Amino acid sequence: MARITLERLGHAYNRRDGTPNYALHPLDLVWEDGGTYALLGPSGCGKSTMLNIVSGLLTPSEGRVLIDGHDMTGTSVAQRNIAQVFQFPVVYPSKTVYENLAFPLRCRNMGNREVDRRVNEIAELLNLDTILQRPARKLTPDAKQLISLGRGLVRDDVAVILMDEPLTVIDPQLKFHLRRKLKDISARHGHTLVYVTHDQNEAMTLAEQVIVMDNGRIAQVGTPQELFENPTHSHVGYFIGSPSMNFLPVSAKNGKLNVAGQTVASGNVDGGDADNLVLGIRPEFVDIVPINTPMSLRANLSEIQDLGTYQIVTARLGNGPLLRVKAKSFNGVVGQEMALHLAPEWMRIFSDGKRVNAQVEQ
Repeated sequence: MARITLERLGHAYNRRDGTPNYALHPLDLVWEDGGTYALLGPSGCGKSTMLNIVSGLLTPSEGRVLIDGHDMTGTSVAQRNIAQVFQFPVVYPSKTVYENLAFPLRCRNMGNREVDRRVNEIAELLNLDTILQRPARKLTPDAKQLISLGRGLVRDDVAVILMDEPLTVIDPQLKFHLRRKLKDISARHGHTLVYVTHDQNEAMTLAEQVIVMDNGRIAQVGTPQELFENPTHSHVGYFIGSPSMNFLPVSAKNGKLNVAGQTVASGNVDGGDADNLVLGIRPEFVDIVPINTPMSLRANLSEIQDLGTYQIVTARLGNGPLLRVKAKSFNGVVGQEMALHLAPEWMRIFSDGKRVNAQVEQ
């Protein structure tokens, strides 16, 4: 268990002309002792680079990694006392499942009784207890990945557990069960757990704090609720939520917010009247209302997707942008005219991708 501090940590590769090409722009970040964190973002955004720097597999081009206040930037992997689980299975195929799980403990000269206790505890948690004596080479890829996962969890003396998309090859039916188990294990043993994923569902259900990344930078850090309700960057609004946040060009003039030439709310944006702003609103906070409802947007029905417990209704504002609505039930014909009401309290205004202060009223 440990507190991990990243101070102005960055990593760049030099281009041919000698200028730096940052995989991870300099950043400051703290992972508190015993916390559960998720690094969330698309491929190539810097998640794995950050993880590999913390574990010692990669030396940063700038900045420091502190573990419990001690500078560990130049130390080896072994000196950091960190467990890391990778995206694809890393097992000893000639060893049994039991011996694979026991290997990290035997390397630390742990007694046989304690080894047996820890291996059986983790095997039961991961549903490996019935195949402990089978050779790893005879197992399916998802079972091998469970072994890798177990080897990362079997030690209870590690400073931090780092997981780089460890459930990628796991059967989808097992993923929900395993996410819950990981959370239980982390809470039980007080591990600091950092989980890399591009799947927002994994991040939001596992972590107390989610770090959303974009192009080598941190876009926002917050709880799942904070990221959903109050994104501070348009990338967060886009990446969090299913479907993602609606983004509409909006102008703020004379105390009115106008979208596609229609007034949707009264409001002021810091800095006075402004053009080229973007209004973000979740599909959950858009309602289909009767035609001619004040402060509503006139649109034409484009598509209805029935997902069982709810529908995603898509409408087009004239010849302009599409707007999605999360509705319980709606019957309509493609092309028909409809009206949409945007809840003012859930409107978020962005400029150049960053959230700006705005006072919005009906």
